[in-house]
Amino acid sequence: MDRRLFLQGAAGVALAAATPALAQAQSEDGKLRVLLDRFWDEQIDEAPEAASSLGLDTGARAGLRARLSDYSQAGRAAMFQRTKGRLARLKGIDRAKLSAAGQIDYDVVAYQYETAVTGGERFRFGEGPSASFSYAPYSPYVVSQLSGPYQAIPDFLDSKHPVQSVADADAYLARLRAFATALDASTASLKAEAARGVLAPGFLLEQASVQLGKLAASDGLASGFAKKAAAAGLAGDWKARADDVLAKAVRPAVERQKAAVDALRKTASDDAGIWKIPDGEAFYAGAIGYQTTTSLKPDEIHQLGLQQVKELTAQIDTLLQAQGLTDGTVTERLVALNHRSDQLYANTDAGRAELLAYLNRRVKDVEARLPKVFATIPNAPMEIVRVPPAIEDGAANGYAQGASLDGKRPGRFYINLKDTSEWPRYSLPSLAFHEAYPGHLWQGAISQQSTDIPMIRRQGGGFSAYGEGWGLYAEQLGDELGCYDGDPLGKIGYLQSILFRAVRLVVDTGLHAKRWSREQATNYMVEATGRPRGGMQREIDRYCVWPGQACSYKVGHNEWVRLREDARRRQGERFDIRQFHEVLKRGRMPLVVLERVVKTTLI
Repeated sequence: MDRRLFLQGAAGVALAAATPALAQAQSEDGKLRVLLDRFWDEQIDEAPEAASSLGLDTGARAGLRARLSDYSQAGRAAMFQRTKGRLARLKGIDRAKLSAAGQIDYDVVAYQYETAVTGGERFRFGEGPSASFSYAPYSPYVVSQLSGPYQAIPDFLDSKHPVQSVADADAYLARLRAFATALDASTASLKAEAARGVLAPGFLLEQASVQLGKLAASDGLASGFAKKAAAAGLAGDWKARADDVLAKAVRPAVERQKAAVDALRKTASDDAGIWKIPDGEAFYAGAIGYQTTTSLKPDEIHQLGLQQVKELTAQIDTLLQAQGLTDGTVTERLVALNHRSDQLYANTDAGRAELLAYLNRRVKDVEARLPKVFATIPNAPMEIVRVPPAIEDGAANGYAQGASLDGKRPGRFYINLKDTSEWPRYSLPSLAFHEAYPGHLWQGAISQQSTDIPMIRRQGGGFSAYGEGWGLYAEQLGDELGCYDGDPLGKIGYLQSILFRAVRLVVDTGLHAKRWSREQATNYMVEATGRPRGGMQREIDRYCVWPGQACSYKVGHNEWVRLREDARRRQGERFDIRQFHEVLKRGRMPLVVLERVVKTTLI
């Protein structure tokens, strides 16, 4: 969508809202709201996993509880066509007749659909449904260590499928059978797209093969299901029934996929960047635009990263020296800090429990401080849990998962505890502030509970630069709220976290635009951040299969900070940070729309 459309001035928006045709504008607003609510209903009906995740697979939608999305190429194509159709229907609304608030809703949804259609028209390959509400381009590999139903569905069934009745249990078994179908569909897509030259790097196929082997050997889907059934007091041998489905349908499908992955690994390139696929340079340019919602070019982002790495490294150096840590480079001193006994948790279940307890204490501390900077305090129960061991080899180091709409499942902050040495104590508070409070789970709860926007916007995903930029900004708030007073090493950990995201700008563009190798990118990341190599290797591997997404964090953070300071300059003594944060009630949006919203509401 044209940037000029988004950046209409405050005067123009205010004038449109005050015209004599206000009644007509309200009527157009009503039409838009009805249409967006219809889009929401349609997308829920088409996304069984999302319906279960949000607790909406009840009543008229109860049948969704026994289904999974269509992971075939035909299913992905149909999803794309539905998105294209919704965009056409949305354009039937006269934007000029909308109120200022209506124009924001229109612009956000139009932007999301238009970028999906533009990418989908040009690049008709990639991961497909996942648990998303609409077609999302720029996840290029159907199967990798981080993508594919084999990776996503077991965790979904374990953590989000409820088993409270016989009907729920029967639905679980139906989903197990559908899992086998999804696996075979993704295997067929894997082969077809590999024939077109779209295939994950060989070293990531190796990881996928290992994970598929673990899945084939595991009975976790049956034993976890049986525990849920027992806890619900359901009579019958549910484990035996699940074992039967696993033996007859799921394991053979897993083994077929593993065989396909192993065969493709023999011919796969170990080139890490997306440049290697057909039209790869254009794909990366599109991915950067999609993930950052800006017009920044890869080389601009690379240079920005190098500059910010230099500045942040100097700040960390000053703090290390203040702690008497003066010997060696900044990286060498951070590495030494990583290995200090007072910073390490035992790599045992007891050590992991201790680490989780520490995270909970730090979240409780920052939560008590948040009323100082937020006017809206959401009802947002959350818990901090370990990434399921079955998927921790390929999973991200940490991530958040929002609460269900029915309130039965709280928000969750997942931390990858495969190796606790990758999480020195001083690095943990900033991670918690990013993923939990006042980061993703806090921001998501404010949006979810907002009455200012339609449901499709309250729950709207996407716009990584907004969400991940907020996560980094939340880390900054933790510092500004005094959470590191008396914890100088924690302050170093916070700056190291920000540095880590600046480094991402360098390595993502290095991999995908400058043709860096996996080893080159990993070496740079370890040397620049001082973080343990194992965790940084997983990070680089994630960037290989999700081009551009790693750039969204720091690009978004820079914009959140710029907009806040711009509002502070404009308003002077009238500036109230709590009112600035009320923008969260407007939901996620592209950065270019966020700029307009802040400028027109904080005058």
